[in-house]
Amino acid sequence: MSEHDPAIIGLVSVSDRASSGVYKDEGLPALRAWLEAALLNPMRFEERLIPDERPVIEETLRELVDHRGCHLVLTTGGTGPAPRDVTPEATLAVGDRLMPGFGEQMRQISLKFVPTAILSRQVAVIRGGALVINLPGQPKSIRETLEGLKGAAGDTLVSGIFAAVPYCIDLIGGPYLETREEVVKAFRPKSALRRKPEG
Repeated sequence: MSEHDPAIIGLVSVSDRASSGVYKDEGLPALRAWLEAALLNPMRFEERLIPDERPVIEETLRELVDHRGCHLVLTTGGTGPAPRDVTPEATLAVGDRLMPGFGEQMRQISLKFVPTAILSRQVAVIRGGALVINLPGQPKSIRETLEGLKGAAGDTLVSGIFAAVPYCIDLIGGPYLETREEVVKAFRPKSALRRKPEG
């Protein structure tokens, strides 16, 4: 039996073309691979590949949180300014509370690489006992925003958004998520740290 709390994580790739088989989806494998490398917890993934249709996105997010019991839902795709990019609107529609810092930090990270990062509209919300975060569409950008930027010596130059995710999940009543510090170091106040078992 693992000493770490199990986590149910929803992964949603929003893409008209990938969902219709025009090309292979890269978002879900990228999300899964990063989380498997970053988290020490046993995980169960609920994966969905869906088109850029606002009612479908909303229904999917509700299902993952309300019926599948996800503690964390990560979406990828559909966050730009194009008419079919409606993931943020769908996310806001199902959220109970907005968590604006996640989107702000993602844009700050991406601006280190491309000036068009200001066109991204990612948002994050709390729905019930789950944190729902929109991520960029490209695997490289997914990793950068989750993990942050590291220097040549491996030191953190800019914190990725995932550093704040475990404590947020604590605060909304979810499992105690623990990370591999070489990938991303979760930040918690000292009062929120769980004592390591002795022996």
